[in-house]
Amino acid sequence: MSATRTAAPAVAAIPHPRAHPGGLTPRAPRWTRHWPLLPLIASVLLLALPVTAAGNGDAQVTRPADLASGLAVVVCLARLLYLRRQPLTPAAAVVLGLPALGFAVATVTAADPAAALPGFVRYLQVFVLVPAAVCLLVRDAQGFRIIVGALVLLALVQGVTGIHQYATGTGASYMGEDIRAVGTFGPGDIMGMATVVAFGLLATAAYALRAPEGAPRWLRPCALGATAVLLVALALSFSRGSWIATAVAALALIALTGLRQAVRALAVLCATAVVLVGGFGIGSETVSQRLSSITQVTAAPDRSVTDRYTMWAAAQSMWRERPAAGVGLKGFPAHRDGHASIALSAGSDTAGAGQEFRKQPLLSPHNMYLLVLSEQGLIGLTALVGSWLALLVGGVRAVVHGRSRQGTAVDCGLVAVGLMVWQTVDFLYADIGGPSTVLTGVVLGLAAWWALAGPERVRTA
Repeated sequence: MSATRTAAPAVAAIPHPRAHPGGLTPRAPRWTRHWPLLPLIASVLLLALPVTAAGNGDAQVTRPADLASGLAVVVCLARLLYLRRQPLTPAAAVVLGLPALGFAVATVTAADPAAALPGFVRYLQVFVLVPAAVCLLVRDAQGFRIIVGALVLLALVQGVTGIHQYATGTGASYMGEDIRAVGTFGPGDIMGMATVVAFGLLATAAYALRAPEGAPRWLRPCALGATAVLLVALALSFSRGSWIATAVAALALIALTGLRQAVRALAVLCATAVVLVGGFGIGSETVSQRLSSITQVTAAPDRSVTDRYTMWAAAQSMWRERPAAGVGLKGFPAHRDGHASIALSAGSDTAGAGQEFRKQPLLSPHNMYLLVLSEQGLIGLTALVGSWLALLVGGVRAVVHGRSRQGTAVDCGLVAVGLMVWQTVDFLYADIGGPSTVLTGVVLGLAAWWALAGPERVRTA
């Protein structure tokens, strides 16, 4: 018995990740626990770099963030091999690995598998490898909050840049004026800033609704102030899809906090919107016109709406041609002209924010579900949406159960569920592409950590 007791401290020096809430002994310094998160933090913060576009309009500065996310995957694998830990529970492995099945089938059955291979690698990175790395590298609630803090910092940088662009007339071109807030992403990726700002806004709103246990008193006022700034930046992005997704996700967050707090939060939100838009008149006329255009899809739709519906119809036509496995990854551009009607324009006009006028080709249906359906068929859509649905349902259940348990990091759950709801709703109007794509993998990883981690890993730290 004495030999066994003397050997226990040596084993506890590098315990199983579920042995302690922090994943390591309480004596370990914080940098020792969280240094593996550095590549993930870099993946987020590197998106603050200005995006330069080549002659074809493709962003060329996505590489740093993508390389950092690849480094995060390598660090995760190295830690698993060195510490000899079980990577994931069987349930988590199925949920996170299921989309890979659809990617593989769509690649193998494509008319040109070699052309589909880059798409397979990209999809595997965004929807499987990066989420799994986030889920494994985030050891506790404090690690989760560090990644979310990086998201908020990026959102504030991009949001303030976008507000400055609107105020000085140096943004992307919109209705003949250079007033559209796009941050450092440029006019070639008008959804980039809106995506980043929406992520940060939902995170700050979650902390304003439910601050972490033991958090300093200044956290909630700062969260409210940051939410107001990001709300202005989101409005000035003129992104209708982002507005809808943010509204749905915000309502989900408010509903999960309980009835009493939900009523107070809705009152504050309405008052803030009235003051910012009605009182100060920040983009009120343009925002009002943009909001009204959401319902103008049949009577007098603008060119972007017409193009979007035309591409949606083309995606459905591709699926009907090959319903099981689709036309193959990266196959939508090659099959677009054979399935689209003559109503489709040659491309969208982009200009402003330091870039000259450029015609940007329409190479996707701007609907992730229809893109997956057309390129991967029912097999790929079922696998991908099934994985996301499992994460969303698991996350909501964990928040509901966590509210009644002392010491559970419910603030992390609110952020995870809010981000997941936003992503699933936004995919009705957008798909992957552009520099901010890597954030999709990070968001899915945060949602997976909350939904799939054991209860001892989601306790407050």
